[in-house]
Amino acid sequence: MKARLIPVFFPKSRDEEFDNQLARLNELIKEEAEFLQPVALGSALPEADAVVFPQLVGDAYKGIGDIKKIKIPLLALTSEFGTVNMWDWEIVSFLKSKGYKVFSPYTLDLTKKICRTLALKRDLKHTKFLLFQDNPGVGMQAEIFKRFFWWEESCTKLIKKKFGITLEKRSFKQLGETAKNIPDKDAAQALKRWNIPAEGVSERMLYSAAKVYLAVKQEVEADERIKGAGMNCLNESFYSDSTPCLAWNMLFEQKGLIWACEGDSMVLTTKYIINKALDVPIIMSNIYPFLMGMAALKHEKIKKFPDVDEPENHLLVVHCGYLGVVPQSFASQWTLRPKVLAIVDDNATMIDARLPEGDITLAKLDPTLSKLMVVEGTLEGYTQYPGTDCRNGAVVRIPDGHNVMDKFYSHHYLLITGHRKVELKYMAEVLDLEIEEA
Repeated sequence: MKARLIPVFFPKSRDEEFDNQLARLNELIKEEAEFLQPVALGSALPEADAVVFPQLVGDAYKGIGDIKKIKIPLLALTSEFGTVNMWDWEIVSFLKSKGYKVFSPYTLDLTKKICRTLALKRDLKHTKFLLFQDNPGVGMQAEIFKRFFWWEESCTKLIKKKFGITLEKRSFKQLGETAKNIPDKDAAQALKRWNIPAEGVSERMLYSAAKVYLAVKQEVEADERIKGAGMNCLNESFYSDSTPCLAWNMLFEQKGLIWACEGDSMVLTTKYIINKALDVPIIMSNIYPFLMGMAALKHEKIKKFPDVDEPENHLLVVHCGYLGVVPQSFASQWTLRPKVLAIVDDNATMIDARLPEGDITLAKLDPTLSKLMVVEGTLEGYTQYPGTDCRNGAVVRIPDGHNVMDKFYSHHYLLITGHRKVELKYMAEVLDLEIEEA
């Protein structure tokens, strides 16, 4: 995907500086952008994702009438480094004061990520997600699962309306049967191409996990528009003798397919957009604020949270016994282990992995798909509770736990390595989203 950019020049001001800068931009962001033929301000514009000004001059103040006719974002890339030139802040400020969406990135990395997001915004209209489910909310732990917004048809329609993404639902029961009927030799052959560190995992467990991978892979490869997938793997776990954890790892590493546990389409949408726009490691997990006390501890079958300074500003992050489904390329440690949760088949497996300690960002789209919550924190370490549903969870410090408690959208959140508030702000602006900080 590349952003389609229209270089625009001021009719009386095109000169060698404009052409040289355009040539530099063509080289600096050739992987992220495709430049169309330059057009004079006031002329008809071809279809594109944004207008780029390689050069800004004082004529911009007089040409505001023609700029008003532009209905796509404006991108000011006027320095030789692929960023805005400081001498152009006044013109950019003037244009913003008139209500125009003007991007004036100050690092080349931000320029590239804006371009990636512009291309993504166009591509979302041709993107499809697969969700494998049959009767969501009425299976295992129905008292919990029947509450979730992502099962609602209104959620599916909202995702389509806001981003253009099509959610296609297919039978999890049928997928499970297909996977079980795959010959062991096919599973063994598929696994030969992978290095899968495992402990306590039998051959049958490993083959079953690989068969889920092969079954989903077959569905995904039938349609190039399919770029994300999820399944109701806990609530309807009786349809499969395994879990999709290893499959999601393999499909991401092999195809870049984005996954969501439990068929959570809100998570899937958020994760897909952030990963593809920013090209950053991102996973989903359950968030347990220490402020929740026993309501959180009971669910994980643990007696107390780890001892930390300022417990009110800490979260325990754990999903299905461990941190969550972490692709091998994201992980500082990674091992496939037998299942932890009683809700899934005894033959199932789960991933025990760690993201690197340090800066971390939490993010999630709100139920209206108009806001993106962003919380920057620190992944301080990991905690283990043998024999519980938290065998290896992450301990995350956030700036203000009480504020977060007032604003959280869901127990499912995305964890992104690094502090990403600035990048997410630019991404959100391209996608017409507000940022809500907590």
